[in-house]
Amino acid sequence: MIKAHQQLDLFNRKVFEKAVVEAPFRVVGEFPDEACFYYLVEGEAEIYAPVDRISMKRQEGVVMQCGTYLNEFLASQEGRYCEAIAVHLYPDVLKSIYDKDLPDFLLNVNQVKPIVYQTYQASALMKTYVDSLQFYFEHPELVSEELLKLKVKELVLLLAKTDNLTTIQMLFEGLFNKAAMNFMEVIEANIFNNLGLEELASLSGLSLSSFKREFEKHYDCSPAKYIKKRKLMQAAKLLRGTDLRVSDIAYDSGFNDLAHFSKSFQKEFGASPTDFRVNVSDNSLDKTL
Repeated sequence: MIKAHQQLDLFNRKVFEKAVVEAPFRVVGEFPDEACFYYLVEGEAEIYAPVDRISMKRQEGVVMQCGTYLNEFLASQEGRYCEAIAVHLYPDVLKSIYDKDLPDFLLNVNQVKPIVYQTYQASALMKTYVDSLQFYFEHPELVSEELLKLKVKELVLLLAKTDNLTTIQMLFEGLFNKAAMNFMEVIEANIFNNLGLEELASLSGLSLSSFKREFEKHYDCSPAKYIKKRKLMQAAKLLRGTDLRVSDIAYDSGFNDLAHFSKSFQKEFGASPTDFRVNVSDNSLDKTL
């Protein structure tokens, strides 16, 4: 649940954004024509990228390329409230800010290979920058266009200082030249994550109906049936090959409800997960899978 939300606009675009949420909470972030610097002030989060997953703790940041991401806020030992700040980096806004005077390290972005995201660990410089944004969220009456332009420039320079030059070039190459994701790569990267079909569709950049049609075209099976089968197969392999607890295997295979997992497993393999682990032979499992 979103408890508080603020934004500061520049050139009629949402550039600076702050949110406080009560975990657990999931939200889809779509950045069709922008990159985004995202900083977790408090709490913990998992960010599902199209073909990867990013685990974040308080006072860590990440720069994400154009695309769709699923952000899952998690309760932590410190409490159930999470706070995050985002800075949206639009190509047209950056061009307006810099005019024709781009920083030297952005002049050759077309000569490097783009990357999807880059994480930034907690640092005194980054924390100081975020604290300065907090002040302006608390005192929006002090904000001006020139001030916001300076804060965007400050972030770009800070990102370049906190990592190597090539990385920030690669990020900006992705910003100005969005990379297309392969549909099957997105599915295979997230198949054991606990994501619903609508969330998978969002990560694929498709509507739910288009996602189902595309899935059946590639896999010759409905997504619900195929994904459930793959998760159960994964669980069976883990039961045979590891000493993990059944509850951990259920979670690692993409199930968040142990009772539902056990019932589905019993129906698929004719035995409970515990009995399957004890009684199944390697050969019989290979034939089943």
